[in-house]
Amino acid sequence: MSDPTRIRVGQGSDSAYDILIGSGILGELPVLLGAGVERVLVIHPRALRAVGEALCDGLGAQGFSAFVAEVPDGEEAKSADTASFLWGVLGNCGLTRTDAIVGIGGGTVTDLAGFVAATWLRGVAVVQVPTTLLAMVDAAIGGKTGINTAEGKNLVGAFHPPAGVLCDLVMLETLPVDEWVSGMAEVIKCGFIADPVILELVEAHLQSVKPWQGPVVRELIERSIAVKARVVTEDLRESSLREILNYGHTFGHAVEQVESYSWRHGAAVSVGMVYVAELARLAGRLDGAVVDRHRSILASMGLPTSYPDGRWPELYAAMRRDKKSRGSLLRFVVLDALAEPGRLEGPDESMLQAAYAQICHD
Repeated sequence: MSDPTRIRVGQGSDSAYDILIGSGILGELPVLLGAGVERVLVIHPRALRAVGEALCDGLGAQGFSAFVAEVPDGEEAKSADTASFLWGVLGNCGLTRTDAIVGIGGGTVTDLAGFVAATWLRGVAVVQVPTTLLAMVDAAIGGKTGINTAEGKNLVGAFHPPAGVLCDLVMLETLPVDEWVSGMAEVIKCGFIADPVILELVEAHLQSVKPWQGPVVRELIERSIAVKARVVTEDLRESSLREILNYGHTFGHAVEQVESYSWRHGAAVSVGMVYVAELARLAGRLDGAVVDRHRSILASMGLPTSYPDGRWPELYAAMRRDKKSRGSLLRFVVLDALAEPGRLEGPDESMLQAAYAQICHD
């Protein structure tokens, strides 16, 4: 077990909590649950059945009344039907307002567990135990929870900060390569919007950041988490600054929806970052060299930087349903320079389509 790094979110506020980062630190979970918790529901996906049940047994051995609930793998879990199923489990377990939920899994499980915690008894504690790189650096942090509908991704949700987040890096040892690469898109995003050292580390240590155990991996994870923690502390409910964390996501979410969520989130966001970089260049706000750097660093990780031609009407319709839109006004997070994010509001559709043309392939 390594000494965990502790990063605080929400300094001095009622919703403040700690993120613990280290190897072999699952034993720290009761510390994050806090005093007064008697019943705990552990929510896990099918693929992590053994881990979820072991975590439940461990909590039971420490005096908690621990229960377990299994949900589908992937985006299938983030549905009203699954949330309803979990509400039923919570009722049968007798979970009270002083008890807690633990979500262990990737971003879909942490989003779902957070949403169910936000809505059960108008809000109970949730501790997130992310098991993928993507969830560690993004989904599990910040208290944005949600489920999907037929109309789009994360359109139903609530802001509900967790009681704590436990990032045990041992969980990454069995992560498939594609999932690792997907998570690196969010790491690289943090480099572009706030911490260019992340980009320098990836470029200088490319081969050693591909396997999870590379020498700079923990630093990359800690730096990415620090970026999100700092932004969330300043803007819990995404009223202004927090929108920068959605860099590349407007187009990326549209890709996910058009592709019926068959694309990994990081792959879609990778294309989305190149798209919005091209959009900023066309708007006269971003230097071409920074646009080129998007393509080179993302491609070096094996992430896509282009998208098939002929899908513009579907993508445009999906983007118009993006959460950052205001009425009929489309809004994008763009860069004015490296680590200098801004907003682009109401660009003409011809410019949007021109940016799309820059990322198309046959």
